[in-house]
Amino acid sequence: MVARVTGPLPIAVLVSGAGTNLQALLDTVHGRETEIVAVASSVAGAPALGRAQAHGVPTAVFARAQYPDRATRDAALGDWLSGRKARLVVLAGFMELLGEPFLQRFDGAVINVHPSLLPAFPGIGAIEQALSYGVKGVGVTVHFVDAGVDSGPVILQRALELPAARSVPACSERTHGVPQQVHSVCVVEPKQLRLR
Repeated sequence: MVARVTGPLPIAVLVSGAGTNLQALLDTVHGRETEIVAVASSVAGAPALGRAQAHGVPTAVFARAQYPDRATRDAALGDWLSGRKARLVVLAGFMELLGEPFLQRFDGAVINVHPSLLPAFPGIGAIEQALSYGVKGVGVTVHFVDAGVDSGPVILQRALELPAARSVPACSERTHGVPQQVHSVCVVEPKQLRLR
């Protein structure tokens, strides 16, 4: 049975680094269409945590090394997110895999922001892969997370031509600007999500 969400959609954001995608969500949809109710990081001291704290969003760290295995970490993370009533989980620069039990627990409600036009260049180092291959453009994909690596159904994509300077930092800067344009689209169209 699928329950409808009334009011702002409560979302959790999982991060590992600087939090530029998180900042885009905080700036564009937090307190409007959505309420970011939790930010969890796989890395203690990740700058993204400070961004969340500056907006009064609860944060926690779930470093893989703190747990005997990934399943135990995922269960603790899932409990924390459920305790904050998160209905959608957004992976925004989260550099960890989530196991099938976690994905089943949040069935149809885990999405990822990936810096390539999937199915091209899945996994870590997507921009480096694209530059090595010699592509003429890059992009960003928002997709549902499944048990594979960046293999879930695509929700939204945006393509960008590569800058004249074909360096990883220059391409990263271009792709980090795109989520500010796409976050509101992917988050406020929950008809595509099977929220429980």
